[in-house]
Amino acid sequence: MSHIILAGLSKKYSERRKKIRDAGEQLQAQSFQVLKDIDLEFENGEMVCILGPSGCGKSTLLRIIAGFDQATSGSVLIDGKQIQGPSEDHIFVYQHSALLPWMTVSENVGLGLRSIREEKQREEKIQEYIDMVELNGFESRYPYELSGGMQRRAELARALAVDPKTLFMDEPFTGLDFLTHMRMREEVVMMHLYTEKSVLFVTHDIDDALVMGDRIVILGGRPATVLLSRKLTYPHPRKITSEPELVELRREIFFMLGVPDAV
Repeated sequence: MSHIILAGLSKKYSERRKKIRDAGEQLQAQSFQVLKDIDLEFENGEMVCILGPSGCGKSTLLRIIAGFDQATSGSVLIDGKQIQGPSEDHIFVYQHSALLPWMTVSENVGLGLRSIREEKQREEKIQEYIDMVELNGFESRYPYELSGGMQRRAELARALAVDPKTLFMDEPFTGLDFLTHMRMREEVVMMHLYTEKSVLFVTHDIDDALVMGDRIVILGGRPATVLLSRKLTYPHPRKITSEPELVELRREIFFMLGVPDAV
């Protein structure tokens, strides 16, 4: 579990012209700002769902918090410590499969358990995480032999095997069919309830955020700022239509993101 504080976080990127038009012209840098003055605080063990339109900087924010990118200004504190770079305490699950194709499910999951020297103990731990994501019986399969949903579950097992304090998930349901998406959504919620780890989950799906999140954060504008940060206290399993407040919040979010007719 991790306590995360973002203070005055901003991010600018620089672009440089590749060609100089004449001998007297100097190479000039142009910058564009993606994030502006992001102030947020996430409690220990929260599942935080970060929403926003495509290209607004959700993934950039996630990479900065995880230590894979650096902010132009501001700070990221996790458990009181300034983030300097990636850490084994903070594991990233990407949009597309990152399983090693030449390794079986067991071998992929076991990558995070190489520090366990005793082979039997290591095998038992690998099986524990495979069972957790309901892939028992597929231990010897290679990634190409698995469906998209199974690959996502294998990645989740590999990430959990490292026993991270924080799990970063960047649109991990991308490319899944509707039913697999629904099953994966349920599995991630159950995993979170079971492990009580902090999870930062980037999505463009409003219903995913409302069903899964302990907190939702909405980014918008150019550069992106925080339009909304709200804690959700409704129990799991959660159904939007059973909670009038969630129905209204869903309507507000669609309006906030500029698509009021979608509801």
